Amino acid sequence: MELSNMTNLREIFSAGGPVLILLILLSIYSLSVIFERWVKFRRSIGISRKLIAYCRHPLRSYNFPKVEDACRKDITNDTPASNLILRLLQERSRSKAEQKEIAASVIDWEVTRLQSRLTVLGTLGSITPFIGLFGTVIGVMHAFKDLASSSAAAAGASVVAAGIAEALINTAAGLFVAIPAVIAYNYFLSKTNYFAKELENIADEIIFNQVQE
Repeated sequence: MELSNMTNLREIFSAGGPVLILLILLSIYSLSVIFERWVKFRRSIGISRKLIAYCRHPLRSYNFPKVEDACRKDITNDTPASNLILRLLQERSRSKAEQKEIAASVIDWEVTRLQSRLTVLGTLGSITPFIGLFGTVIGVMHAFKDLASSSAAAAGASVVAAGIAEALINTAAGLFVAIPAVIAYNYFLSKTNYFAKELENIADEIIFNQVQE
């Protein structure tokens, strides 16, 4: 049974050719980016939300030192929420309009950091179907070449089978790489957009409380 499976795999790789190998490598790279971003999002957004929830009460009671201490803890260091809150507390002497500009700048930077590798997923989702289509075209060309070089008596389905298999395998491989990449890209993009709104809300709360101080 195992020998049969190995033989099938060899046949698939042989039929797919270099294009299939390229798509497999792109698939591995895409999955590594998806996993890395998932870990990054889980940590950054998860810790940020806990920090925001923790800081709301001391902010409303104007206990800014307690908020600063929470933001400087190792577990919350260099997360979007901690960077935003600390920056706004450091700029409390500025006007409300200036603080809003600072908050918008920090939020834009933090969202950009979260989205730093999403362009890779978007690009892979866009180009891999075309790479698969390229392999499909090559497979069809091989099929017609085999058909043209065979004798009339030998012409038949068996002559073009290898080329057609190459075409179909590369088409499927291209879609296999593209679909997860597109799904992950849209998921992470929507998650960062929603998280940006959460950062804007806490920024408004901080600015309001500082103005009232």
